[in-house]
Amino acid sequence: MKKIGFIGLGTMGAPMASNLLKQGYDVTVYNRTVSKTAPLAELGASVAMAPRDATEGAEVIITMVSDDDSIAQVYEGEQGILKALASGMTVIDCSTISPELVKKLAGQIEAKGCQFLDAPVTGSKPAAIDGTLVFMVGGHAETIAKQQDVFDTLGKKVIHMGPNGSGAVAKLAHNTMVGINNLALAEGFAIASKSGIPADAFLELVQLGSAGSKAADLKGRKIIEHDFSNQFSLQLMLKDLKLASSLTDGIGVPTPMLNLAKSLFQAGQTKGYGEEDLSAVVKCYEEWIGHTINGKPLQ
Repeated sequence: MKKIGFIGLGTMGAPMASNLLKQGYDVTVYNRTVSKTAPLAELGASVAMAPRDATEGAEVIITMVSDDDSIAQVYEGEQGILKALASGMTVIDCSTISPELVKKLAGQIEAKGCQFLDAPVTGSKPAAIDGTLVFMVGGHAETIAKQQDVFDTLGKKVIHMGPNGSGAVAKLAHNTMVGINNLALAEGFAIASKSGIPADAFLELVQLGSAGSKAADLKGRKIIEHDFSNQFSLQLMLKDLKLASSLTDGIGVPTPMLNLAKSLFQAGQTKGYGEEDLSAVVKCYEEWIGHTINGKPLQ
């Protein structure tokens, strides 16, 4: 089995690394908060004290880190991945970062005789746990094929989007729609709830009608039950919308719905909901209508 260095053990990274270990891969993990490595060590992972240490001797390096600044440190820092790359290694970044940074990293990694794939995911925490993520990948088709076993362990589908940077662009376009769809669900709930329609009945209608969406399927019950336990955080959604806005400014695509979504998620962040699930943006609507979506008084 391949020797893998896995860097970043957050909401998504920890279950991904766990699935690799359960399939018998030799995995070395690194996380800035060392305590998060303990559950993986119990499953048999080796623990590195720096990204460089997780890279040395590995055949494949996988990173799942939150933002551009963190990724830059993980790759380019004094103890970063680039310091330990050896010819023939494959680096797979599953983070959601800017296409510009992706292309920069691809050039640096290929200059060392290695292959690079930008492979962000969709599916959030439940899919990471179940190993049913969908990967949108930028890079060479031959490199994807070489790592198909790794992708099959972590997900149910790999979609090749094109050269390096294409995966990152696809993820930002996709998450723009995710953000907008979640706001549409929240807004529909608010209209119905303010008018006295039971939330359960309205959700059933949405799921059976033309307004049906993954947002309704994944977040509808969470909104009704006021369960904002984190599957994909509001602050990460806001981060992705900001990246998407920067991308669209650069390529000259007008995006009025993206801009509105970014403003509403910014409002949720300002109100202190950033570390909750992205569906917590509905609490902004609940303040506006004066009660929760399920009709209870505001706390």
